[in-house]
Amino acid sequence: MNPLFTGCATALITPFRKGEVDYPALDRLVESQIEAGIDALVAAGTTGEPATMTWEEHLNVIRRVVDVANHRVPVIAGTGSNSTAEAVHAAHMSQEFGADAQLVVTPYYNKTSQEGLVAHFNAVADAATLPVIVYNVPSRTGINIGPWALQQICAHPKVVAVKEASSDVGQSLEKLRLVRDNAVFYSGNDDIIVPTMACGFKGVISVLSNIAPKETVRMAHAALESNFAEAAALQMKMLPLINALFCETSPIPVKAAAARLGICDEELRLPLVPMQPANRAKLFTIMDELGLGA
Repeated sequence: MNPLFTGCATALITPFRKGEVDYPALDRLVESQIEAGIDALVAAGTTGEPATMTWEEHLNVIRRVVDVANHRVPVIAGTGSNSTAEAVHAAHMSQEFGADAQLVVTPYYNKTSQEGLVAHFNAVADAATLPVIVYNVPSRTGINIGPWALQQICAHPKVVAVKEASSDVGQSLEKLRLVRDNAVFYSGNDDIIVPTMACGFKGVISVLSNIAPKETVRMAHAALESNFAEAAALQMKMLPLINALFCETSPIPVKAAAARLGICDEELRLPLVPMQPANRAKLFTIMDELGLGA
């Protein structure tokens, strides 16, 4: 299988300003990511806060990222929903905008069965020509795609990849063992990029790379080149920052870090609130130690 990308894709934050999407800041973020050598971009994924955007805003963010990237790197549209019909509509619109693939999260809140997950992903894959990246993140959705279900889902010819963001590394590797002939795997966890790539994952869809794109790209590419000494050293070097970026619900910490670097305002939408002062101080100290200060 020819992967959509290998290495590092950034799960982009969505800048807000005075309650609206800050498109100039989003444009600058996309340009800076491409300049840093990022391999792909994800628009309106979990890190982009689509849960508090209207569908019009959600789709406009995808269209803007596609337009600014202008085919320089693949753009993956976050199209997932707990309504299959809504996910299909988002897929159709993203395809019209020129996105290269779609990231489809497991349907949250409904908590369907494993058979329901298979039916959901098959319906989305059947409805649009955009390749599907299956996104498994049980901590967010309350439901895990088990190995059997993922094997059925990845048998669909439009399903090309899996973003695995489960804390169960053993089960993740079992999924890779069962599915690897039909789909590429990407880590959804910045803290285990190198361990998962050592076992056959082809890269990461990253939060960290919003603020440290060059370092995250270097880490992933060192692993791709089987230079695991360098990759592991970078993983360990960045681990304190990764932990700080997830000490509160993402994207709260990465928005604070991005604001400190002048990328965008530190603006979130309720129910998300700004980072707690003690955690913010720890995050900024770690950034300074890594040379990522303002």
